[in-house]
Amino acid sequence: MATEANLDLDNLSPSQREALQQYTDVTGQEINDAIPLFSRGRNGMSKSIAIAKFFDGEGPDPLAEAQAAHNSVPRPMQRHENLHESFLAADVLPHRPPRRPQTEPAPRVVPQPSLLYRTPLLVKILFAPFRFGYKVLAGLFGTVFYFLSFLPQQLRPRVVASSLSKGLRQTNGRRVTLPKETAQRFRRDFEEEYGTHDLPFFEGGHAQALDAAKKDLKFLLTVLISPEHDITEAFVRNTLLSPEVVSFINDPANNMILWGGNVLDSEAYQVAREYNCSKYPFSCLVCLTPKEGSTRMGIVKRLVGPMSPESYLAAIQTAIAKYGPDLNGVRAERAAQEMTRNLRDQQDSAYERSLAADRERARQKREAAAAAAQAEKRAQEEAEAVARLEELRQRWRKWRATTIAPEPEAGANDTVRLALNMPASAGTGRLIRRFAGSTSIEELYAFVECHDLLQEELDEQRPEKPEGYNHGYGFRIASVMPRETFEPSATTTVGEKMGRGGTLVVEDISPDEEGEGEDEE
Repeated sequence: MATEANLDLDNLSPSQREALQQYTDVTGQEINDAIPLFSRGRNGMSKSIAIAKFFDGEGPDPLAEAQAAHNSVPRPMQRHENLHESFLAADVLPHRPPRRPQTEPAPRVVPQPSLLYRTPLLVKILFAPFRFGYKVLAGLFGTVFYFLSFLPQQLRPRVVASSLSKGLRQTNGRRVTLPKETAQRFRRDFEEEYGTHDLPFFEGGHAQALDAAKKDLKFLLTVLISPEHDITEAFVRNTLLSPEVVSFINDPANNMILWGGNVLDSEAYQVAREYNCSKYPFSCLVCLTPKEGSTRMGIVKRLVGPMSPESYLAAIQTAIAKYGPDLNGVRAERAAQEMTRNLRDQQDSAYERSLAADRERARQKREAAAAAAQAEKRAQEEAEAVARLEELRQRWRKWRATTIAPEPEAGANDTVRLALNMPASAGTGRLIRRFAGSTSIEELYAFVECHDLLQEELDEQRPEKPEGYNHGYGFRIASVMPRETFEPSATTTVGEKMGRGGTLVVEDISPDEEGEGEDEE
């Protein structure tokens, strides 16, 4: 043991010996026991760490743990495989579905308007003689060509034959027109060249046909022909106008839109450039490709050069079978959206109708309440008016009763004795009274109106006549034999009408008779 301690002390440096001495002084540990722990200071352990490990307990060594972890890392296995084993592994592993190649984008070609160049006036003046000479020569040659056109085709010069070419082969004078007019001209020239046919050419520009195919989810078949190519006529007559191709394009179940163009026209030439057409006749099938973009139109099939009707139709059918399910899915989705939209519109319409009915009921209820309130107010005003009128009538009767002359004495001269048969509503029966001969008929009416008050004791204070009140009598007085109705007149006297006496009848006037009397007035 002593030999090992000396060997260890000999291997320590002076600074380590000093640190070991301090360590043993602090911990009180024997040198033989302290050297194994403290000797790890050569690998980075300091005196303070050794003291802390002595008092806290020596835990696992980080350096040892790191070395153990490094040794426990699994080594990557080297793989040795030959070509035969690679093919076998490829057959065993599951195959991923091949990704569909992305189609070429179908550009939307809008014809560019032609630029008009205005010749300066000075240039026109300078070249006016040349222009006049050109017109004269053109007219002269045109006349000569016209007469030469009557020659047989075998004797007709080639220059004349080329100048007389019309229809699709005409290369001179094809001015730029609107897309619709260009489509109509192509269809007219096509019929002149190949006769009547049943091909449903789209009567519009290529951009409009592309928009229609996108909107209606159809396939757009674009056909570009060049009359200058020799194989164009054979392709049109044998392939494009074949019964099976025409029948397939006209079948509504195939959802086809056919657009044709002559590359000698500006729009068709621009379409050929945008679609990278380098060989004629050229056909391409375009449709919406929803898997590549919700609004992306792609070229799903190119058909270039002469083809038999069977191969031409088979290529189109293959493309339709490949991309038709995608369009059917979009159609189903649009149909579901349209159904949802219609259902929402119907719900909104029903809600609006219900809301309008509720508003109408609320309006009628408010109008009925307002009418009831107005009627109640009117009835209250009428009742108040009737009560006020009745009050004025009673005041007038009290006042008028004080102004009626008393009954003359029995032996007085110029008196008229009258018997008044009162109506049943008065409850008085028959009244007999003497009146002065000068008593007016209006005074007689006042007596009948106030006879019940004359029998009562009047107040000492004389009542006043109500202002603004015009009294109307609700009865009439008439004689019996002969019958004559007396109106309440202040100028006509009783003596003039009845003489010395007589019998009069007092009759109530009904409201209907009062209304008829007012109308007559």
